[in-house]
Order: sequence, then structure tokens, then C-alpha cells
Amino acid sequence: MDILNRMGKGGYEEVLFCTDPGVGLRAIIAIHDTTLGPGCGGVRIWPYASEAEALDDALRLSRAMTYKSAAADIPLGGGKAVIIADSRTDKTEALMRSYGRFVETLGGRYLTTTDVGSTSRDLEYIHQETDHVVGLPTSTGGSGDTSIMTGLGLYMGMKACSKEVWGSDSLAGKTVAMQGFGKVASKAAHHLLEEDSRIVVTDIHEEALDRARDMGIDVVPPDGIIDVDCDIFSPCALGGVISSDSIPRLRARVVAGGANNQLLTEADGEELHRRGILYAPDYVVNAGGIINVSVELGTPYSEERAREKTERIYEIMGRIITISREEEISTSAAADRLAEDRLDSVRRVRKMYRPG
Repeated sequence: MDILNRMGKGGYEEVLFCTDPGVGLRAIIAIHDTTLGPGCGGVRIWPYASEAEALDDALRLSRAMTYKSAAADIPLGGGKAVIIADSRTDKTEALMRSYGRFVETLGGRYLTTTDVGSTSRDLEYIHQETDHVVGLPTSTGGSGDTSIMTGLGLYMGMKACSKEVWGSDSLAGKTVAMQGFGKVASKAAHHLLEEDSRIVVTDIHEEALDRARDMGIDVVPPDGIIDVDCDIFSPCALGGVISSDSIPRLRARVVAGGANNQLLTEADGEELHRRGILYAPDYVVNAGGIINVSVELGTPYSEERAREKTERIYEIMGRIITISREEEISTSAAADRLAEDRLDSVRRVRKMYRPG
């Protein structure tokens, strides 16, 4: 009953617990809100310390996907899946295909794609069991690597913030400190380097740091990135980085990153606002991936269309900044307002997505 009460209070529609002992599958699929369309979100493969921790992640991330799609003005709802496993040692074809069979039981109310620990190859295995997959490789008719558009969207969000803080959206000469240098961060870094920005990065994986060095990017130890004197601090690893412990250490005017759920608590968004640090809400500026896969729906995928829609993140971030300034509220609260207004409007027409 505690789970049901939590779902009710948070507006969640459905949670599916999945087990297949024969292949070692232990998974949770959470569907938050399907007002705008089927719940869509990646499958995260992570060695959670407990089932409760995995459930927390699924619920938190599925809700974030609802707000992400709503703010991005696309016809998708919020969903997320987590598989309790180590993606480096436990992942098998059988595991992914078993997960795909559970996705199929939802009949299209949830569309799955990649997230931390899962790859396009995994999606191909899943696709053998269900058609409710987006983000498949372009060779199979999908939209391909979502990190390309996610990196572009992050870059556009940084430019919108730059215009507000420094009066110009040029990032030339600006220093960006990236915490985490995975696929999204490296894609954004290419845009930044083309604009003559200076980048400083850290990562817990040596291969990521080697990639940064090959691009001519400065590298610092993980525990020193928050203290870097920079213009933009960019969290691009796991969530909860912006907290009461880290905020006093920040030396940036802007926080804009690709990670999900960067604020440890809602109060941390208010504290950034109080200190005059412009926060680009994560689910707004990292929406390029979900925008990219949304272009697959209904019509043949078009990279040009995906790029055009992703570049609108610049305008969306500008609207959020305007709401924040005019109503004297934090940008995190302004982004929620923008997303909730769209959801409330569409609920007058439809309250829940039903396939078919």
C-alpha cells in the first residue's frame, strides 16, 4: 500500500515488476503520465543496491520524462525502465529479449529506448520481442544514436543561458567545466570547440579522459571539477550533483548539463536562483534525445526534422528564463510551470493514452 499511495500522490499510472529467473532478469517499468501520448523513456541497466533504490530511480526518472516531453512540445508521455544488473558483466541477449517480452505486454503504452547501461545493439535484441522500441539504429529504420541530438540540445540551451547572463549567445572564450565525459558531453563538446570555448572535464573512466585529451581538452580529477573557475558548470554524469554541499563551491554563472535529475532537492533550484546562478533545467536542455526518437513516430525518420526541433530548445529555454524573470521564480519552477500548463491543457481533451 505504501507503493500505491506514493503512486497516487505522484500521479503515476502504472508500475510493472518483471522477473525471469532463468535469464536473471529483475526489472521495473514505471509509467508516470500518458496524457500527451505513450510513456517513453530509456531502459537503465544498473547494479542497484536494493529493489527500493531501483524503484525510486524508475519513479523519479519516469516523472522527469513526462515533464521533458511536455516542455519539448512533443506527443509523448513519461515512462522509464530499470534493470537491476551490471551492464558490463550481466547483460546478455536473453536478458534483453526477456525484458522486451515484458514491454510487449504493455501493448504500446510504453515505448523503450536506450539509457545508462544500454545500447542500440540491446534495442535490436529487444526489438525481436516487441515493436514498441524507438531509437533503433538507422540501418534498421530507426533514428540512431540519441546522443547526437542530446548534445546539440545541451549546446543550444547553453547559448540561451549565455544570452541572458552575458548579453550574447556566443560561447567563444567561455569556460565550460563538464562533470562526466560520456557520449552526450563529447557531442556537446564538439559544438563548443567549434565556437572556440575552453573546456575542462573529468570522468571516472580513463577511456573517457583519453578521448577528451585526444580532443585537446583539459582534464582534472573528479573531486576537483566543482571547484573549477568556469563560466558554465555542466553536470553530465549521474544525478543529485547540485546540492547544499556543492552549491557553495560553484564558481560558475550558469549550470547547464546533460545529466538527469541534477538537483538533489527542489530547494537546490531555489538556492541557485537566490545566488544568481542561472540554472538550465536538465529535462529541458537534455531533451534532444527524446525529441529525436519522437520524429520516428507516424512518419519516416528525418534527421533534418529532428535537428530543427532540437534547436528549438534555445527558444524554450528563453521562454523559461522570461517566466523566471517576470514572475520572480526560479528557472526550475518556471520549467515545471511551462510543462504543467501544457499537460493541464491537453487533459481537457484526453486523460490517458490508450493504444489503438
